[in-house]
Amino acid sequence: MTAADRAPPAAGRSYRYYDFIMAAYVCILLCANLIGAAKVSTVDLPFFGQHDYLTGVLFFPISYFFGDILTEVYGYGRDRRVVWAGFGALIFASIMAATIVALPPAKSWAPNQAAVQSIFGQTPRIVAASIIAFWCGSFVNSFVLAKMKVWTNGRWLWMRTIGSTLCGELVDSTLFCTIAFYGIWTSTELLDRTLTQYFLKGGWEVLATPLTYAIVGFLKRAEREDYYDRDTNFTPFSLRS
Repeated sequence: MTAADRAPPAAGRSYRYYDFIMAAYVCILLCANLIGAAKVSTVDLPFFGQHDYLTGVLFFPISYFFGDILTEVYGYGRDRRVVWAGFGALIFASIMAATIVALPPAKSWAPNQAAVQSIFGQTPRIVAASIIAFWCGSFVNSFVLAKMKVWTNGRWLWMRTIGSTLCGELVDSTLFCTIAFYGIWTSTELLDRTLTQYFLKGGWEVLATPLTYAIVGFLKRAEREDYYDRDTNFTPFSLRS
């Protein structure tokens, strides 16, 4: 790889697929948090027995999948912009859901109010837990991947994507379960469900590794970009790319 390949992208440069990846990221994030949080299911793990989990855990890791791709191809700064877009979308969706649930139903709609309340009426504590956990976990994921790419000189993509996801998801799962359910679940339940979510998310990343390689390779060729965060300001409080 030449020095030109590793140089920062030119200011104002446009990319063919970046906007599509951002849209997919935000869409998956909203669906996982609004739809996935509405149901608790059970998984029967070999040697470990049955464990309860929020069904959104099956789809939420896809956002980390896209986060890995964004950081690997376009760099931490451009992934940071996408994380903030997702953060804003989550806040708006939460405000919209709370407003709709709170509005008085028409007489003809009143029998459905309980169902709407059950699905979209998340408590402020759970909403706050979801948003805070997502924000922190996403930035940890992107930071670790960007640093590992420099340390490894771009080798061992599988190690970077899995390692960064395990770090980010550990922060995400721990913060979410603790903020949302501490004092509601027993300590044993809290630990059990946190670890269940964490291992399910980590396993998803491992299974997605071949797809990650395919998409990253395609994007690097199509965009002619392979960004290295050698001189990046890693503050999360910026929208600069």
